[in-house]
Amino acid sequence: MGRETVIALVGKPSSGKSTTLNSLTDANAKVGAFPFTTIDPNKATGYLEVECACSRMKLQSQCKPNYGYCRDGKRGVPIMLLDVAGLVPNAHLGRGLGNKFLGDLTEADALIHIVDASGTTNAEGKATRGYDPLADIEWLQDEIFRWILGNLTERWGSVVRRHTATKSSTLETLRAQLGGYSANKQLIGKALDLLPGLAPLQEWDNETIEKVVKAFMKVKFPTILALNKMDHPDADKNVSKIILKYPDTKAVLTSSITEVFLRKLAGQGYIKYDSGTEFIDTADDIPGLKPLDDKLRNRIENIRDLVLYRFGSTGVVQLLQAAAETLDLIPFFPVRSMNFNGEVFRDCVLVKRGTPVILVARKIMGEVTIASIEGVGGNRVSEDDTVDVGKNDILSFKVVPGGR
Repeated sequence: MGRETVIALVGKPSSGKSTTLNSLTDANAKVGAFPFTTIDPNKATGYLEVECACSRMKLQSQCKPNYGYCRDGKRGVPIMLLDVAGLVPNAHLGRGLGNKFLGDLTEADALIHIVDASGTTNAEGKATRGYDPLADIEWLQDEIFRWILGNLTERWGSVVRRHTATKSSTLETLRAQLGGYSANKQLIGKALDLLPGLAPLQEWDNETIEKVVKAFMKVKFPTILALNKMDHPDADKNVSKIILKYPDTKAVLTSSITEVFLRKLAGQGYIKYDSGTEFIDTADDIPGLKPLDDKLRNRIENIRDLVLYRFGSTGVVQLLQAAAETLDLIPFFPVRSMNFNGEVFRDCVLVKRGTPVILVARKIMGEVTIASIEGVGGNRVSEDDTVDVGKNDILSFKVVPGGR
């Protein structure tokens, strides 16, 4: 069965990383026997919000997820989050919790870098004013680069000698050297494809090795920037600078503390809040909600004006959606039958767009012998067909009895 996708959250102290982690989890979501129910202390279950198949099939009233949630056709699909500690300058030299920080990154398929866009915390996370958050982005990338480069070059002479003696391909040699970062041949090959015309490995100079490391970083550690504290007065100018400097990097403006606050009020019955949108209802709009006192009412109005109406949402829901888009993940709905009687769409898993149907089956069911695959409308689907949103993303697998 395939390894589960892991999204790592990184950020310096006081950037809002812990608050962002809390905002990405959902205390009201149903926990079930999905693959990472039992998790380490530095891991948490986030919920990627996608359109549920029940919305497409007009079966919202019958949708009963085994885990996560479905609210008005919006499905919360579990995804593993990794809280990476120890992000300080010179982590690659072992400073702070640097060794643990970099070691934890090997598990990650993508990084969400929480950046304090307000510029009110310095590189160490201490309070200040006028700090340039561009520096945080640059030194995170530099720390990862120096870590990988250092590990590769300290034994480069013996790597080249072995490569020459065994007449290995560049891909095979790099697989042996970079496999410790949970990188397979396909991923390393993708990195090499970014460097057409690359000289034979035994001819690489320091500049070429650095180019290879940067290409590897691009495919192994794709990064989404969470530009947090977006409602701070100083954030606008910093956000503009960051987007101008990194136009090809996905950036999401967030206010994680606002998201946590609104969810708390919703849980206490003061408001109805549609996460990921600008909409908040109070007792003035919906009878039965608890009345707000003047202090809460003023705070809600400020949040509407400074965050929700201005930016359209707190950005938190969009953060995991940006990560999924970067990794090309889509929701897949395995069903027992295409009759859709009773409770439907109990399960939903994330798979890579374009994955062959047979590999999806193995991810869900393990090594089994498939007798037939049925799609919506009773159509037969080939094992070699691929999945996409709206195409082979709702399937029923019929297994040969005793076919394990």
